Amino acid sequence: MLKTMQPVLVAPAWAETAAARMVQLTRAGAELPAGCTRLGEVNGTRRPYEVDRGVAVVSVAGLLVPKLGYIGASWATGYDGLRFQLAHAFADPDVRAVCLDIDSGGGIAQGCFDLVDWIVATKKAAAKPVGAICSEEAYSAAYAIACAADSIAVPRTGGVGSIGVWLMHWDYSRMLEEAGLKPTLIQSGAHKTDGHPYAALPDAVRADWQGQVDALRQLFAETVARARGLDVAAVLATEARCFEGPVGTAEAVRLGLADAVLPPDQAFAALVDHVRDIQ
Repeated sequence: MLKTMQPVLVAPAWAETAAARMVQLTRAGAELPAGCTRLGEVNGTRRPYEVDRGVAVVSVAGLLVPKLGYIGASWATGYDGLRFQLAHAFADPDVRAVCLDIDSGGGIAQGCFDLVDWIVATKKAAAKPVGAICSEEAYSAAYAIACAADSIAVPRTGGVGSIGVWLMHWDYSRMLEEAGLKPTLIQSGAHKTDGHPYAALPDAVRADWQGQVDALRQLFAETVARARGLDVAAVLATEARCFEGPVGTAEAVRLGLADAVLPPDQAFAALVDHVRDIQ
């Protein structure tokens, strides 16, 4: 039996739709949505991103998952696809900078921080600037990825933040009881069925899971602090708040969580100008 409950980095506003998006992912099957390309089918005849005035534009959209297997979806992005696209962009002689075009409420924790560390190390080795442009949101896991960039711009109606982790447990025991059903779990290994949904969550398992999400939040805060030049305690003090709207985005800039409040087109123009200046 596989563990199905995974810590997630998804902003509260996205929580209600996260499950539906996961169902959409699993139902995609062999037939790809329009505009998508399988990673295995990408070859040297076409870049896996668009290039505008020397800037490679890489989309970070929808629900973020460790492995998706293709690029180009508007409702989901795989960390595998992002690594693939960025590796090509950093090695592309025609690319002088990279734009992360972000509009996501976050996603799965697994793989996120390894990707962030890889982006930071690889962009430095390639000596190519990376700009994160929110169009409109970069929350939770998406914000972690934004922090790998050299700068973060957010529009006044957008938002950043949600530096936290959550994990959900469902207790179906009462529903099953009312239906006249009583499951029997036969297991080998004391922790094999930890967190199963057919009974209330035991205190010991809850404490273990709480420790997991606390440790991940600490890792998240340390990643943001290191990338943004902030104090870890100050990042933790945001208490996973979403900084959104005109007031929130201005506060995010004041706290050092973003660099500018700009509409996406102006933010991209500033990145292009920056590339010209460093030539």
